[in-house]
Amino acid sequence: MEQTTKNRATFQSRLGFILVSAGCAIGLGNVWKFPYVCGQNGGGAFLLLYLFCLVLLGLPILMCEFAIGRGSNRSIAQALNQLEQPGSRYHLTKYMGIAGNYLLMMFYTMVTGWMLFYAFRYISGSIDASSTDATANAFQQMLDSPGYMTLFAALVIVLCIGVCALGLQNGIEKVTKVMMLLLMGLMVVLAINSLRLEGAVEGLKFYLVPDFGKLFENGFTSVLFAAMTQAFFTLSIGIGAMEIFGSYLKKDRRILGESINVIVLDTVVAVVAGLIIIPACFAYGIQPDSGPSLLFITLPNVFHHMAGSRIWGSCFFLFMSFAALSTVIAVFENIITMTVELGNWSRKKSLLVNLVLIFVLSVPAILGFNVLSGIHPMGGTSTIMDAEDFLVSSNILPLGSLTYVLFCVRKNGWGWDAFLNEVNTGSGSKLPAWIRGYMTYALPALVCLIYLKGYYDTFSQKSLPVFCAWMLFAVALLALIFWASFSRKKSPSKLAK
Repeated sequence: MEQTTKNRATFQSRLGFILVSAGCAIGLGNVWKFPYVCGQNGGGAFLLLYLFCLVLLGLPILMCEFAIGRGSNRSIAQALNQLEQPGSRYHLTKYMGIAGNYLLMMFYTMVTGWMLFYAFRYISGSIDASSTDATANAFQQMLDSPGYMTLFAALVIVLCIGVCALGLQNGIEKVTKVMMLLLMGLMVVLAINSLRLEGAVEGLKFYLVPDFGKLFENGFTSVLFAAMTQAFFTLSIGIGAMEIFGSYLKKDRRILGESINVIVLDTVVAVVAGLIIIPACFAYGIQPDSGPSLLFITLPNVFHHMAGSRIWGSCFFLFMSFAALSTVIAVFENIITMTVELGNWSRKKSLLVNLVLIFVLSVPAILGFNVLSGIHPMGGTSTIMDAEDFLVSSNILPLGSLTYVLFCVRKNGWGWDAFLNEVNTGSGSKLPAWIRGYMTYALPALVCLIYLKGYYDTFSQKSLPVFCAWMLFAVALLALIFWASFSRKKSPSKLAK
């Protein structure tokens, strides 16, 4: 395996880096959520707005993560320590990123297990999708069975740890390449099938033909926030999951071009997922829902009406399994490397410890749907998974992204000049220096706005005391990030005075 001067493994090929990074970004959330959000907010007009927000928000933050990784040759567990200025407190924020990786895997391994379970059920022909009641009952039966959910979550964990055990080039890069190629092949086949259905043309027009009047039906501000939020969360930025692959990146290519390639591939997958789902739903007069109900209740009923339903259902859930597994492998690699660097462990020890630890940590989310279903951490009908998802999606991802941006532009962090030099090392598209003002002031403000809007949307329907308490909590967390980012320890000479 090729090593850097700091004895760091690197990707065997540029394609490998792009596919692995895109595989991390291409997760279940943007595949099942994007088509619904796009349809709900104006179809083709929303798509254009989303692409604009992706360049505005996703691209610069992704560049920050890649640059921090390549500049330090370390995971987020040590990267900030390596690059920050003396007296800086940025390194204290690394624990937030570490916690975010574990929290994400505490429920994501379970949901990935759902995909594998449904792929197995379709391939074996053991699923009843004759009606929405039947598909709803089948999904509920799975949730009521801690045994099945534990088995398939464990299978996901063992498979992905096994891939990581093979190393970067021989395991992660090779396996992800195959999975991504299979994923894209299945997507093309499924999209062609959906577009051939009678009545699918109306869904295609709704999805891709811009109708700018629809942007104002729900209120332009609401639609804009939906586009900004989707663009922000689609790339899995904020917990160092992308940063780790930047640390394996060679310096022969500039980071702007590589970041654009990852974003383009992630966007293509999300858009094509819409070509699979929306025309099919239109063809059978079924409203595309959001979240698990779309995947496990609505779509199985849609497949039931198709000729060769078992084949299409199998292909779809295999596609979803590959999308989920590519993310799990990427985050596992980050976790394994972080614990190696933090504890000075061997890679073998890190693999074995995390195999057990992630399995144990995944159990509460599994039991939250059955044995522990009476526990509602966020009130109402919320589950343990909802609480874990809220901690990651509404807190750690935006706050982590804010930290990385501030770290790259502020003098007491890494500093703009060092960041720009790293981004522009190699050949390819060059990041212009004039973007500094936007990244220093406007981008952090937008991230803060998205973060606070997420809290508002989550708790605005609660009682006033509950709403105020949660908003104060959000502001307090934001204040801690700014404290860590702006404050500096006094030098020994100043303390002596």
